[in-house]
Amino acid sequence: MPMDDAVNHPDPAFPLFHPRPAKGWIGGPCGLGHRDGRFHVFFQFNPDSARQEGICWGHLSSPDLLRWTEESVALRPQPAGPDELGSLTMPADPRVTAVRDPFLFRFQGLRFALQGAGLASGHAAVLLYSVDDLRVWNCEGIWLSTEDPLAAAHLPAAIWECPQLVRVPDSSGAETWLFMASLSNSGNDDHPGGVGYLLGSLAADAVTGLPVFVPVAGGKADLGPDFHAAQILPLPDRALLWGWSNEVAGNEAAGNEVAGNEVAGAARRAGRSQAEIDEAGWAGVLTFPRRLFVHGGALAVEPAAEITAYRGRRCLKNAAGTLHLPRHAEALVTGGEGGIRLVLASAGGRRTVFADTVAGGDELRIFIDSSIVEVYRHGSVPATVRAYPAAGEDWQLELPHGAAADAWELHQPGG
Repeated sequence: MPMDDAVNHPDPAFPLFHPRPAKGWIGGPCGLGHRDGRFHVFFQFNPDSARQEGICWGHLSSPDLLRWTEESVALRPQPAGPDELGSLTMPADPRVTAVRDPFLFRFQGLRFALQGAGLASGHAAVLLYSVDDLRVWNCEGIWLSTEDPLAAAHLPAAIWECPQLVRVPDSSGAETWLFMASLSNSGNDDHPGGVGYLLGSLAADAVTGLPVFVPVAGGKADLGPDFHAAQILPLPDRALLWGWSNEVAGNEAAGNEVAGNEVAGAARRAGRSQAEIDEAGWAGVLTFPRRLFVHGGALAVEPAAEITAYRGRRCLKNAAGTLHLPRHAEALVTGGEGGIRLVLASAGGRRTVFADTVAGGDELRIFIDSSIVEVYRHGSVPATVRAYPAAGEDWQLELPHGAAADAWELHQPGG
């Protein structure tokens, strides 16, 4: 459940059920934890405006992944201090030209860290550190890069950002490790390249004892255009992921509307100008928490089980054809074969937000929360898309022959 200020937010595009403060710019999450019965999510944050400047670290907490409390700003940069620009010391290796986002993990009782990097060769990479003492980080060198064919195929980039390495549940019973990174082609991408992943094994090197990752498969962690900076929280019983969805700049190209196998028909998609973002007073949103697991040798992603508690009044049951949905809704689609579309429709026309195909036993869960849409396909990975309903536009879901949908209005638990 959002903060009280968010519930009464004056901007109709403001998501009411996704975690974020009621105002300010937010960026990628970083620093996830669960302690004393509460989940904690930290994230890049400018509390003073809707622009990416003066970045602090914001903090949200929740007892149940549904009701979120905005905590005090966790960290602020110190003018003229070592953290003024938020940077870390570059390693001495001349091959490394950029670094990003350290991530700590444990393996066989020892603590290590990964750090995203870009190399002079043009390859993206991740560096490995031994971190016996949090005050002393020993760089062990380049750990993995796009010189690896699987990495090049599934994580093409010039820089890997937000590297993650966690063990994830595998339905086969195998001990499977997941490496995930956000893809960047420059130091300041306006349109980052999404998030890729590799699955593989982790073993200690016989000589050095350092962890060695051997990838065997990979893919995209999200098929939509508006998902970046993913962060994973490993827990004893599951692994949860949050991602960042930024605002869409005005009139982005239609290629960004690809969300699955079918390209949306509109030539361009309408976003928001910086002036409109400034007037709204907020920018960026975190996705719903997502549960990660491996099935059939590939990554599968589902909404955290707790999200089902957002279901309120059922507004559709076993409905077919073209369906009208509220601005805060979940739709569960089963059966059918053919194209499925989620559109914003008005008397003046239609704008396709999401398009894909379904066949056989496919099951899709579609969440609409004002200006963010998350579509989950059972046993696969989701698609995250931003869209801004204009005055007079309504959400419509067009189903293929044989498909049916149940739908619920989203509500605040206990409300």
